[in-house]
Amino acid sequence: MTQPQWMILAILAATLCLFLYGRWRHDIVAATALLASVLVGLVPADEAFTGFAHPAVITVACVLILSSALLQTGVVDMLAERLLPTKAGPTITIAALVSLSVVLSSFMNNVGALALLMPIALQIAQRQNLAPGKILMPLAFGTILGGMTTLIGTPSNLIVSGFRRQMGDGAFDMFAFTPVGLTVAACGVLFVALIGWRIVPSRERAGADSFDTGAYLTEARVAANSKAIGMSLREAEAELEGADAQIISLVRNEIRLTAPHTAGPLREDDLVLIEADPETLAKALDSLGLVFGATPIDDDDEEEKEKEKEKEKQDQTGDDDAADSKTKEQKEQEEQEKKIERSVELDDAELVELVVLPGSSLLSRSASDLNLRERFGINLLAISRQGARIQSRVRHTALRHGDVLLMQGPGDLISEFAANAGCAPLATRALRAPDRKKMIMACTAMAIAIGVTAFNLLPAAISFLLGVVLLMLFRVLPLRKMYEAVDWPVIVLLAALLPVAKATEDTGAAKLVAELLMNNVAQGNAIVALSLVLVVTMFMSDVINNAATAAIMCPIAISSANQLNVSADPFLMAVAIGASAAFLTPIGHQNNTLILGPGGFRFGDYWRMGLPLEIVVTLIAIPMLLLVWPL
Repeated sequence: MTQPQWMILAILAATLCLFLYGRWRHDIVAATALLASVLVGLVPADEAFTGFAHPAVITVACVLILSSALLQTGVVDMLAERLLPTKAGPTITIAALVSLSVVLSSFMNNVGALALLMPIALQIAQRQNLAPGKILMPLAFGTILGGMTTLIGTPSNLIVSGFRRQMGDGAFDMFAFTPVGLTVAACGVLFVALIGWRIVPSRERAGADSFDTGAYLTEARVAANSKAIGMSLREAEAELEGADAQIISLVRNEIRLTAPHTAGPLREDDLVLIEADPETLAKALDSLGLVFGATPIDDDDEEEKEKEKEKEKQDQTGDDDAADSKTKEQKEQEEQEKKIERSVELDDAELVELVVLPGSSLLSRSASDLNLRERFGINLLAISRQGARIQSRVRHTALRHGDVLLMQGPGDLISEFAANAGCAPLATRALRAPDRKKMIMACTAMAIAIGVTAFNLLPAAISFLLGVVLLMLFRVLPLRKMYEAVDWPVIVLLAALLPVAKATEDTGAAKLVAELLMNNVAQGNAIVALSLVLVVTMFMSDVINNAATAAIMCPIAISSANQLNVSADPFLMAVAIGASAAFLTPIGHQNNTLILGPGGFRFGDYWRMGLPLEIVVTLIAIPMLLLVWPL
């Protein structure tokens, strides 16, 4: 063993130990490994940051942005609503939910797919009278299985494809992973739906009752293109039944109708007061084509009133001190106008929940008293009050401590308002106002990116960058949201480990490890060697990040194939499958970690369903690899 070989193996061993130790973040560990490789001369200094320009890294970032667009515009909400059964038994329901998770995570970030479907899973668990974990663990495993099926399903697939391109055989195309990955995923879904969920331990959900805001009362306006126009109130209520919402009252021409059911058909600009749970609020509005907020006339009237007040104040000033005061008032007015301008910029708007604290300056005051739009540049969309039904209009409701407010506006302005008014932000909810136009644009951008990649018109990185540019041109997501959608620790992890992985290959260390495995374990048998690569990759993925696993194992897989004088493709595919089969621990994959608290799981709960599932994956993957990618 040469000095460079033992040095790079020592760095890799230390990196693996730090990954397992878990005290440092994975991206910090990877960056440290890169720095160590540069300092000892294994990676040239001028090549240290070439990983950031690697096509796999660019593609991962673009896919994360496109996935966020699908999530934020409500595309996946609509799919879940239309595809999941509501009255089936647990086996069929779990099969449908896990199948949907596989499809979604094939084309979008699997962490985003899980985050979106988790509230639905918890509702299913309650409806089926099951422990939440019996739905959450199958869902998490389903999103992981879905990553096996396409090039963009998970970052590890992109890394594997990049190593094949470096070999000179060209990158894997969009659906090269599908024959093996889809077969494995389908068998995994069958196991999970028929057997797996039954052997998941029943645990109480951690903090199940810690965050329940009750139902919101919100004002929704009948827009010009709303399908509610012409409906009677009873017909509109029937449409809302599926969203578990109800109409409280109707406001027309600023007059609250005491007998709304006799008001005749709904008209444009009518205000409907709707009571709905936070999780179904957007669905309730979408079912009738309603939009948040009061008619534009309300805001215009208030602005005119404010201008009149300002004019009166100015008329009463006549001396120099008053002129100085006027100058100060003008500055304050300019600041308020800037806030108003920002509040109407939809690209900068967020939906944030605030709870009114005891001692807040908002107590006993209403939104109209506070002039939120004029003073703070934000809007109050809805109020939730535990244990009481609000009968008055939202803007005229006197606030109490404990009320939960759904605010709309730029995040920094809402934060400023919360700090000054004595409010506290609650946990983030997936409160997305429906926008059909942006849904179509997001789907179109993703479809174009996938299509261009599938037909090999452009490399994957360029194709998905094209999709991101389309999102920017159509203003589907604000630019700030695009940058927030990128999981930067994952990007740093990939970019840092790729030069280290290359050093493993360049120094001959990968060949050395491959020779050791092939001669002492596989003993020249290609099928045993293929199985060994799959199982070792699977084990590593259970304890460290799957992208890091792929980066470490790809050079070993290629060297193993070269040692046996067989094709490297099945070995690379084995790495891709193994890196996406992290089912034994809560630390192997982010999705396993995400369900740890909501499912009430312990560290040792995962292997009960995870170990049989990994056995199923191995038994299905090896024959399929040999069939689709012959040695």
